[in-house]
Amino acid sequence: MSHKKMTMSCLVVLALLLATLRPGKGHSCEDCCEAGKAYPTYRCSPPVVAGATRAIMTLNDFDEGGDGGDPSACDAVFHRNSERVVALSTGWYAGGSRCGDRIRIRANGRSVLAKVVDECDREHAFQPPCRNNVVDASQAVWDALGITGEEVGEYGITWSDC
Repeated sequence: MSHKKMTMSCLVVLALLLATLRPGKGHSCEDCCEAGKAYPTYRCSPPVVAGATRAIMTLNDFDEGGDGGDPSACDAVFHRNSERVVALSTGWYAGGSRCGDRIRIRANGRSVLAKVVDECDREHAFQPPCRNNVVDASQAVWDALGITGEEVGEYGITWSDC
């Protein structure tokens, strides 16, 4: 598929998603708990904008035994939550092309660098699929941005490639 056709397909998918999802509400998980059932994964993400791509930051547990599931897709290891690491939505993960890269995350009047180590696909623990605009971050990223308490969970951010 040509780049132009792929971009148009992604834009159509994005338009449909925006028409059906309310900001901050995500997916309903009423029927996301059936063992052995496959759920859709978003393959496209919004275009990356130089300097400031808007996203929703979510909290992920990258430790072994944590709710993050398997080892990270980029390096096949677990990471400590004290490390500034992230998983990107499938489209931004781009088949692993950002593995090991650092991205700059801006929120709460602060900025932090974090290493891309995984794809946010949520193919474990009967969780709903990761939305197409998520930066799934370790606790260390949240701490560095000074986001604490009830604000932790989902937070509007911008991010950029370094």
